[in-house]
Amino acid sequence: MTSTTRLTVAQALVRFLAAQYAERDGVRHRLIAATWGIFGHGNVAGIGQALVEHAGDMPYHQGRNEQAMVHAAVGYARQSGRLSTHAVTTSIGPGATNLVTGAALATVNHLPVLLLPGDVFATRPADPVLQQLQVPYAGDVSVNDCLRPVSRYFDRVTRPEALIPSALEAVRVLTDPVETGAVTLALPQDVQAEAYDWPNGLFAERVWVVRRPGADPTELAEAVTAIRTARRPLVIAGGGVHHSRAEQALAEFAGNTGIPVASTQAGKGSLNHDHPQDVGGIGHTGTATADELARTADLVIGVGTRYTDFTTASGTLFERPEVRFLNLNIASRDGHKLAGMPLIADARSGLEELTEALLMHAHRVADSYVAEYTEDKERWEQRVDACFEADEPDVRPTQPQLLGALDAVVDETDIVVNAAGSLPGDLHKLWRARSADQYHLEYGYSCMGYEIPAAIGVKLAAPHRPVWALVGDGTYLMNPTELVTAVQEGIAIKVVIVQNHGYASIGGLSEAVGGERFGTAYRFRADDGTYTGAPLPVDLAANAASLGMRVLRAKTVRDLRAALAEARVADTPTCVYVETQTADTVSGAPPAQAWWDVPVAETAARPSAVKARELYERHVSTRRRHL
Repeated sequence: MTSTTRLTVAQALVRFLAAQYAERDGVRHRLIAATWGIFGHGNVAGIGQALVEHAGDMPYHQGRNEQAMVHAAVGYARQSGRLSTHAVTTSIGPGATNLVTGAALATVNHLPVLLLPGDVFATRPADPVLQQLQVPYAGDVSVNDCLRPVSRYFDRVTRPEALIPSALEAVRVLTDPVETGAVTLALPQDVQAEAYDWPNGLFAERVWVVRRPGADPTELAEAVTAIRTARRPLVIAGGGVHHSRAEQALAEFAGNTGIPVASTQAGKGSLNHDHPQDVGGIGHTGTATADELARTADLVIGVGTRYTDFTTASGTLFERPEVRFLNLNIASRDGHKLAGMPLIADARSGLEELTEALLMHAHRVADSYVAEYTEDKERWEQRVDACFEADEPDVRPTQPQLLGALDAVVDETDIVVNAAGSLPGDLHKLWRARSADQYHLEYGYSCMGYEIPAAIGVKLAAPHRPVWALVGDGTYLMNPTELVTAVQEGIAIKVVIVQNHGYASIGGLSEAVGGERFGTAYRFRADDGTYTGAPLPVDLAANAASLGMRVLRAKTVRDLRAALAEARVADTPTCVYVETQTADTVSGAPPAQAWWDVPVAETAARPSAVKARELYERHVSTRRRHL
């Protein structure tokens, strides 16, 4: 007879999750390292009670905002190489729907997170119950169904015994390097508390091996031929390089062949900034060096990239008529993009196989090509130096000068977290990544409000390293609540609040497309009804201090340098607050080196929009489909 243990569904789920492990390259990680939770009537008597009952098995973190809890879990998962993550539990209703944005971010970025929202009664003792959405055409729909399109796996556990296959499938998806993302198990509140006799085998330690598939021999041979016959090849390193921990394999491939490596936002740091073959970011927010190489490349070797519109400059970047694409990717869908030659394999395995095969032929690009991009890179580095330099230390810094001040105090152990606004563009162009995981940009979903909670997740995964959250005022106002969590738990993140009085990135974009910065400034209304009056008297430093943060105010470049140095060695959560000035032509970040498609009104009366449309049509005419 099979031995059993009588537990509630929630208790069984917690015990099951505590026994799940992911393993890659012989190294084992606990898959669900902790659970974040905010409790209400949909989970307090189920998952909440189970976490108390099994406190020794499952660590718990108290959150303040459901979306932010997911961001923290995602930050932890990325820093852990997708081999470990957190679960997030919420009540039914608004608690559950607040998960949607975080779930979308996780799924877009292929980062694992387990969502455990409460749900309405499966037995329907009263109809409707508090926070229940009544749908006229279906009795089995709840607000949790909003999570279906943003989850890689979704199930509603309406019977105790249904948990067994559902939980196993959830973990399979979480540990699959192709399918991973947000996984949702919706848990009706009555089912959570229902007892069942569980087979003890469910709670046995279970190890899920994360595979490293190698390349198909035919595809590998074709890839080697394509590389050997290319005169101007260029590698584009995407987030898959980091997910696979393929940075060293990429460095050896590039060093042996001399092929330059550009990086997407997710892939930046795949090579250290001082590696001879690193040419910086690519695409709309990329460097002039990388984008010019892309325009003249005859072979583009994508490694772990999805080729988003920022990377391809909305289909206008790769200009050479005969350009071909070779796509090393573990996901078949991405391997076939741009009508490319697919090389379906784990990034590290594939790079190692390519390097070995090319070494057999002693293949290396022409010295003249290496000299060309090396000189271009040196010129770009001089532009970076000019952006970082501050000749007048007693004035307010520009945003690039802020990055220069931070660049001067960090080393390879620091981790910089950012997501949205004007900072990602400046960071992609200017930041000098010193280690494989220093540059933590969430730009697949470009989600404002990610930075602070994600920094908490990163710090939990890397407790002995300095972790910086770079936050604009627009992002800060959207989601500062987890500062309280950092203070409560003593998680010594360093938060840099950049006050530029509005949505600077979208303001600039609005001006470029004829929108005249409408609705993007944080200012009082003027007499004509527009938001062009004085800046709002909002004191974000005081707000952060009111949430328990230690705050250092920096009014000048000199102040900023001192504040950043002090924050770096702080062992408590610390905030540096700085108001930046508008960048001038000397110290401002270089403009976009490639286009990005944001449609402009086809007909308009205002001259700014008419002019923007004319420029838009010129760019659109250069777009091509690679077939």
